[in-house]
Amino acid sequence: MADALSGTALVTGGGRGIGANIARELAGAGMDVVVTGRTSDQVEAVAEEIGGRALVGDVSRPADVERWISGLGELDLLVNNAGISGEQRVAWEEDPDAWWHVFEVNVRGAYLCCRAVLPEMIGRGHGRIVNVSSGAAYLPIGAGTGLGTAYGASKAALSRFTEALDAQTREHGVRAFHISPGMVRTEMTVPVFGDDAPWTPPELAPALVRVLASGRADALGGRYLHAEHDDVEELVVRADEVVAQDLNSIRLRRTP
Repeated sequence: MADALSGTALVTGGGRGIGANIARELAGAGMDVVVTGRTSDQVEAVAEEIGGRALVGDVSRPADVERWISGLGELDLLVNNAGISGEQRVAWEEDPDAWWHVFEVNVRGAYLCCRAVLPEMIGRGHGRIVNVSSGAAYLPIGAGTGLGTAYGASKAALSRFTEALDAQTREHGVRAFHISPGMVRTEMTVPVFGDDAPWTPPELAPALVRVLASGRADALGGRYLHAEHDDVEELVVRADEVVAQDLNSIRLRRTP
């Protein structure tokens, strides 16, 4: 049986695609969901559909993030889903400002949201953060797809940030996770991978976030969890082994 949830969740980039589906899942599980994004029509439509709240703005702008968080009160779950792919060009032809903007959204945006919510979470001794990373964090997917060099590098940075964050916050009752939703068909991925890619079922990432929101997987904080390739229920049972052997982590493994 799926976990019943309560409390308040904030989902960035929740106006469409993966973020919208995560917002729907959390609302269906019983959470009060706040949806953020840059496109007001999309964000407001999702919020109205799920009986949630819409906040319009850009995660890369500190003033927007501070405005969102200042009016929320207690927050139980932050899902940093907002992300962009950047230009689909080789490195020497990419615009430097556009290249850097990928980091401003994918990494700094997540950091700004974490920084804004953590004082309240730590003060209560309770909270969970899910950062939506990607297989691009450890796979050189840009080489064969035409995807630019910023996206994978930004997701690698987000994953490493999440590990460090969880190490700092766990003693305060706050756990952080980084997940890959898999290759989900969205407006961002279709132009890169084409119509016939081996798409991941879109319901898997929301289901994974629901488990993480429940607290049952807290022992896996800081771990990289793949919505399609990892059985989170099995990992919960094996959590002591996963931690002891440092599994589900992005590491350099040297050959003997």
